[in-house]
Amino acid sequence: MTRPAPARANSPAETRVGTPTAAQAHTGTTADARAHAQGTFEPRAGEGRAPDGVAYLVSRYPALSHTFIEREVAGLRAAGVRVETFTVRPTPSEQLITDGLRAEAEHTTALIGDPRLRRTVWRAHVRLLRENPGAWFAGLARALRTGPRSPKARLWQVFYFLEAVVLLHHLRARGLRHVHAHFVNVGSDVARHTAALGADVEGEQAGWRWSFTMHGPTGFDAVEAVDLAAKTRDADGVSCITDFCRSQLMTLVEPEHWPKLQVVHMSVDADTYHPPAAPRGHDGPLRLLDVGRLVPAKGPSILLDAIESLRERGVEVDARIVGAGPLRDDLAAAVRDRGLTEVTLTGPLGQDFLPELYRWADVFVLPSFSEGLPVVLMEAMATGLPVVTTQIAGVNELVTDGVHGAVVPAGRADRLADAIATLAADPDLRARLGAAGREAVLAGFTPETTAPAAARFLQAAQGAAR
Repeated sequence: MTRPAPARANSPAETRVGTPTAAQAHTGTTADARAHAQGTFEPRAGEGRAPDGVAYLVSRYPALSHTFIEREVAGLRAAGVRVETFTVRPTPSEQLITDGLRAEAEHTTALIGDPRLRRTVWRAHVRLLRENPGAWFAGLARALRTGPRSPKARLWQVFYFLEAVVLLHHLRARGLRHVHAHFVNVGSDVARHTAALGADVEGEQAGWRWSFTMHGPTGFDAVEAVDLAAKTRDADGVSCITDFCRSQLMTLVEPEHWPKLQVVHMSVDADTYHPPAAPRGHDGPLRLLDVGRLVPAKGPSILLDAIESLRERGVEVDARIVGAGPLRDDLAAAVRDRGLTEVTLTGPLGQDFLPELYRWADVFVLPSFSEGLPVVLMEAMATGLPVVTTQIAGVNELVTDGVHGAVVPAGRADRLADAIATLAADPDLRARLGAAGREAVLAGFTPETTAPAAARFLQAAQGAAR
């Protein structure tokens, strides 16, 4: 998507990131925010940069599978960065199954999707049409020429533009000029329209910026559908969760865009996800744990095949598969029909329950076909569990075969069973691999290490020249 025609002035190399009070962080009640709400805000003398802070936007937030975003936000706030969270649509109340999710939802602003928001939506559009009708119609025209060239895709861009007007309304009221989206889906579409609209309304000197985090692999499987190359070119910064992820984006855009592709790892709270107080050791079957959405890409059926193979070899296991998804009924039927009484499908569990389950287990297994870099691997390793996972994408940037566990070819139930059998026979090996795994997490995948990197990335994006 092409930004508005006027040339952008270069922004200063540094952008100060301030720390509001708790009330300011969630309600935007600073003097600047009030001035924005009244349309009277003017940059202070000597200020040629975007106001402090960043808006985090996700298509649906908070969510059980997006705990890593909560950790990133918390880490940035602890580092002194003002972060306010937004969701395109609110998370259904029945999915807010933990106190943490409910608290985060309470402090997250939804753009649409709730009848109570209609007044705000109308107010945002009416205000913009009165203040700057040219910007509103320019935004609509831009939406009609953005994204894949199909009537359906362009119609969706119009919807994203309409949502962007609402987000613009909120950001101006709160004195925010930078929006960061997680994932390359709806959130990033709304973010780029918002930044372009902001420049239309306030001019290039206002310093509107947008950035996004690229996770993969979904985006890489639908490069054209999500307009990935164009978004990468247009964004002021792209946070990549692994070097592998960054390399895949590098294949899509010209070398002049490569410097804004920065690796920022996701993280785990190693104090919450700590090893058990006493060394693991018990009588009975080997305890296996798998945590993830029940979707084909996670490979849960491969784990069932491996468990059946282990039974034939005389290796006893007690396996728990945690998660929800479209494969739930099929997996339950397979467990029943194949007589896999050693397998329990627990359903979804929140972060309030997972740490103890990791400490219950002897081995963590994730037989995925396609991943970015799963946070559940970090959680498992932080608790001192050896892991058995697959050789895909950026997994080897966290897990080294024979050092932290076993890395086997994806889709190979036999190799998965071999690795589990080896660990079942050697408790000392399990302990050694688990200890090394925790050290790896502590070295590079905790908020103490990732939050400063995320803050530097955001500052670079805010200072990017246009």
